[in-house]
Amino acid sequence: MRSLIPLGRRRRIRTPLVAVAASLLAASTLAGCGSSGPGGGKDTLEVWVYQDGSTTIQEDFVEQFNETSDIDVNLVQIPGANYQDRMRTAMGSSNAPDIFFNWGGGSISDFVDDELLVDLTDIVESDPDLKDAFIPSILEAGAVNGHYYGIPMRGVQPVILFYNKTLFEEHGLSAPETWEDFQNAVDTFLETDITPIALGGLDSWTELMWLEYLLDRIGGPEVFDRIRNGDSSAWGDPAVLRAAQEVKDLVDKNAFGNFQSLSQTDDGVSTYFAQGKAAMHLMGSWEFPNQNSNQPEFAANDLAWTTFPAFPDGAGDPADVVGNPTNYWSINAQVTGEKLDAAIEFLKMSASQEYAEALVTNGDVPVTANATDLLDDSPAPEFAHFAYDLADQAPSFTLSWDQALVASRATPTLDAISKLFAGQLTPEQFVETLQNEA
Repeated sequence: MRSLIPLGRRRRIRTPLVAVAASLLAASTLAGCGSSGPGGGKDTLEVWVYQDGSTTIQEDFVEQFNETSDIDVNLVQIPGANYQDRMRTAMGSSNAPDIFFNWGGGSISDFVDDELLVDLTDIVESDPDLKDAFIPSILEAGAVNGHYYGIPMRGVQPVILFYNKTLFEEHGLSAPETWEDFQNAVDTFLETDITPIALGGLDSWTELMWLEYLLDRIGGPEVFDRIRNGDSSAWGDPAVLRAAQEVKDLVDKNAFGNFQSLSQTDDGVSTYFAQGKAAMHLMGSWEFPNQNSNQPEFAANDLAWTTFPAFPDGAGDPADVVGNPTNYWSINAQVTGEKLDAAIEFLKMSASQEYAEALVTNGDVPVTANATDLLDDSPAPEFAHFAYDLADQAPSFTLSWDQALVASRATPTLDAISKLFAGQLTPEQFVETLQNEA
């Protein structure tokens, strides 16, 4: 079986010396590319992609595209730890790519405001084969102000509550369906030497996932929609305070154990979870292939998954999902004429059956609307069907806050969340801080 490598946020790592060296190598590669800036290369389109285990798929389809196109695609792989910074620095400059990988939403909204991207709305709306190829909520998640600026190009990445089914069975527990069930599981494991919840507190984006789901379950997706659309006063919604109080209660109970000494990005938390030291782990869908690759015995015998619990009297639908709907290709607005036509044809490859099949073979879950029949060929069909159905049936799929918000608002949000978990902000101070800074 092909090794399953995490995608998207899976490799959000700090920048050790090897990553610095890789970024310098990438910089020299970019400087020597055949394109003379966006739209400037005579016969090439420069395409930037986040470098990880899935880039082999993009490499294969670039090769296919170049076999028949008069305008070649030059694929430039950017190390994941540096990708967003490089992208933001390059856009609007002569070094900007013609096509680039992104997360949609807040990750590109600044570029939309500055008119740096091609509006793909008319192209999508006029081509039913393209528009109908994708799960509607996934296509919409990449939109900005109701307009399409990206085409889905990778698998779906919902945040999932993973749990150790062996530990649950040993303690007479089943997968928690309600918040009461969840709290009962926490209390049960607290009576043992097992940490109820694995958490990599050295990476604040892992803590973010708890606030995302709690706010959705308590207040519904509309609260964060207001925040994402620029209404900072929405941080004062009672649901935000209640979500923060629930987090504080879990921290005060020691439900997360020694979370401030563990990191997700070095697989420390995943290993801790796989060793049976923690019973639950809230993480993106990439946790499954990560465990399947690094802890195959645990993945085969102990690993289970479920949806985030329903909240009593909460306004949110228990079928709502948070996470990364997928990743997208966007086109630089300076690409015009024949190169724009070629760029659009390149983006359309992501809607093909062949592309979806390649994702499945790689262990990913496609976001194409007709992917269900393909999932039986996945290296892990049961999980693939679960993740696909989770996305396909979700009334709301909220993009991860640190991707949905522009950088100037995402940074103080992550900082406040980290301080809440660390006990440096009370829930009331957390709300006040976000109202004033994010």
